[in-house]
Amino acid sequence: MALVKSLSWGALAFLLMLGVFFGVVGLVSGWEFMLEQFAEFRYFILALALGFGVQVGLYSFLRQLVGLGQAPRRMVAATGTTSTAAMVSCCAHYLVNILPVLGVTGFVSVVAQYQVELLWLGLAFNLGGILYIAPKVAKAYKEHKQCPVET
Repeated sequence: MALVKSLSWGALAFLLMLGVFFGVVGLVSGWEFMLEQFAEFRYFILALALGFGVQVGLYSFLRQLVGLGQAPRRMVAATGTTSTAAMVSCCAHYLVNILPVLGVTGFVSVVAQYQVELLWLGLAFNLGGILYIAPKVAKAYKEHKQCPVET
């Protein structure tokens, strides 16, 4: 039951991350552009969303096995934020049209110029989050299996 619940949370996080991408890019740049960006960067976008979903699923499973402090939760939140920022960078250069402030325009231009690098950075943060939480899940699962079963 714990595994099914964890998989459900992971799948929900995956869909939520995709929803953020489609919602933000679609609202900012239009649905046609959003579909073009998804077609061009689909492997990055799906990998980012999947990585976030895996982290949320692992976190959920770990949380069910043992009580947790705030460190793993913060790690999942940080990598999720990075994933979202990386995905939204797909449309950042079009934000120039709606943000005429010079400083913001310069920032958006830099983000748009390094779009692929930011996507790779988001993937690296996802991998880091998974590598951080996976050993904790494995250890907790091993300890949980050694506990005597109460009847």
